[in-house]
Amino acid sequence: MRAQSPARARARRTLFSAVATMGAAALLLGGCAQDPDTDPKAGPSAGGKGQTTLTVGVFGAFGLQEAGLYDEYMAQNPGIRIEQTSIERNENYYPQLLTHLGTGSGLADIQAVEVNNIAEITATQADKLVDLGKVSGVDKAAYLPWKWAQGTAPAAKGGATVGLGTDIGPQGICYRKDLFEAAGLPSDREAVGALWAGDWGKYLETGKTYKAKAGDGKAFVDSASGVMAAVTGSSAQRFYDEQGKVVYKTNPAVRGAFDLAASFATEGLSAKLQQFTPGWDQGFANGAFATVSCPAWMLGYIQDKAGPAGKDKWDVAQAPKPSNWGGSFLVVPKAGKNAEAAAKLAAWLTAPEQQAKLFEKRGSFPSASAAYKLPAVSGAKHEYFGGAPIGEIFSKAAQGVPVTVVGPKDLVISQNLADIGMLQVDQKGRSPQEGWEAAVKAIDNALDQ
Repeated sequence: MRAQSPARARARRTLFSAVATMGAAALLLGGCAQDPDTDPKAGPSAGGKGQTTLTVGVFGAFGLQEAGLYDEYMAQNPGIRIEQTSIERNENYYPQLLTHLGTGSGLADIQAVEVNNIAEITATQADKLVDLGKVSGVDKAAYLPWKWAQGTAPAAKGGATVGLGTDIGPQGICYRKDLFEAAGLPSDREAVGALWAGDWGKYLETGKTYKAKAGDGKAFVDSASGVMAAVTGSSAQRFYDEQGKVVYKTNPAVRGAFDLAASFATEGLSAKLQQFTPGWDQGFANGAFATVSCPAWMLGYIQDKAGPAGKDKWDVAQAPKPSNWGGSFLVVPKAGKNAEAAAKLAAWLTAPEQQAKLFEKRGSFPSASAAYKLPAVSGAKHEYFGGAPIGEIFSKAAQGVPVTVVGPKDLVISQNLADIGMLQVDQKGRSPQEGWEAAVKAIDNALDQ
């Protein structure tokens, strides 16, 4: 596999967000996700007589419109008309959002923000956004503490909660039951989760046991980079400290995650595939690996790529430690003509009841913990994965994720650790130290720009 360019890496990360709001969902209940049919360049049309038109700007098939939430809100509020514009890729959407915030023009009444961009938004744009934490009906206690914290500006910037979370990506471990059984390992999801409960190192040891019994050519994981992302996602501090200082080079959690993930490569446990590439997609279909770090939104992706032949062969167990990968927010610019009405709509769209509907219809896992008690979430099962109780599994994972320090250049750091550093170890046979040094050099160069 050839190394991925930074531009391709950004596109791949955007796909993560798109999958989070479309791929998993489409197949959760057997539906079919469709790309939005709105024109990104189209402006809001005038509402009918006595109506207020609220515009919502999103990236990709975000899910709110597709799940019918706009129609439901308009039915309940006849004086409101909602129009959505969508730009396919976040890498194109986000720079435009920053430009519009800077000029105070060209903004939708509500704008979506991807999790990898929320730290920059709260740190540099909070004064231009409505404090949604003060909107009537918004209950901080209804949301996961770590998700609420991500959408809240630093105290030095006023401490306003300017972003309300829509969805998250709590992780489990998806695994092939047939490959586990062939290697003499348990296949029951409770027993599988017990193999590595509480320790990512036990996941590595399970891989070694699997290889010894399965033989050569039977990879345990899809990629070392996927393992690294899952491990770092379970750490409270990763690339920045609480003061906003870049600390990835000296943070033992980051170096520890890198070295642990590299061991999957050096021990011959990785299929050496690069995620979200054709080869990786094919790997699901041909049983090229036994496990993959698996956020809730990836279930539909696996079902799509593994196809009918994979039904009941795949299952999902708890990850060694709670971890998160993915998620988005809604913000309301103060410059909008209808900021008060927009804030009310944003609060409604992200309320637990609507998040449960979004999960039921689109597979986007709720960031509002109050939704976990609702039947659409608590009783959710995935028939493709052997009837796995996904509502229970991912709710438990979500509630264990630590409040993580998110920095403005998290994406730059994580991309280079994966695509420059770990990829060299996994695919080119470089030593873990060589891979680390290459990643550090690339990150330092990128942060200096």
